[in-house]
Amino acid sequence: MTANPWVRPYVLTGGRTRGRTHLLVHTVISGRRYDAAFAERLLPEARALYERAHATSESVAELSAHCGVSLGVTRVLLADLAAGDRIAIAAEGTSPYDRNVLERVIDGLRELA
Repeated sequence: MTANPWVRPYVLTGGRTRGRTHLLVHTVISGRRYDAAFAERLLPEARALYERAHATSESVAELSAHCGVSLGVTRVLLADLAAGDRIAIAAEGTSPYDRNVLERVIDGLRELA
């Protein structure tokens, strides 16, 4: 799913540039209880994010990339979904990724630089 290029971002967010909760790109999002009737009422971009968050736990950046929605719009739409208790935001400092693996990746990237 890729966002419609003819729809301006401010239309999708109601003119807002920030959601109620400021989400960092690495913040992990997951679904709560899935509601098909609720999903049907969402704009296509918000629906794609909602459904993907229920399929797998991913970071804000990953959700944005997989759904083809700009990062700014993704942050606002996810914050709205979280405010409505439709998705869960992982507590600060928690991650589904192995810290040791991430540190080895960072070390490897430093060696390449």
